[in-house]
Amino acid sequence: MRVQATSRYLHLSPRKARMILQGLRGKSVDDALTILRFTPRPGAKAVAKVVESAAANAENNFNLARQMLHIESIYAGDARILRRFRPVARGRAHPIARRTCHLTVVVSDQKE
Repeated sequence: MRVQATSRYLHLSPRKARMILQGLRGKSVDDALTILRFTPRPGAKAVAKVVESAAANAENNFNLARQMLHIESIYAGDARILRRFRPVARGRAHPIARRTCHLTVVVSDQKE
């Protein structure tokens, strides 16, 4: 059975999130959380929170054993971009795009 969890408008650019996610696909939930615990990137904590949430959804809503769960798919999609401007010399302004992402984790108890 497939169970998912989503975190929306995460204050992390999708590109940086994808760098964290690339090593987690197909791993068991416990292995993925161990990898994230020792990943030296600021967004790893937010990703771990969503993986924990997906595992908790599977345990509490569908009575699935946590040891049997693995990450079927995990991806970061684009979300809204906050547009800001930074003043620079000679009365000009440079645009700054503060990107956010939607993070989705799908866990399953069947190994494919």
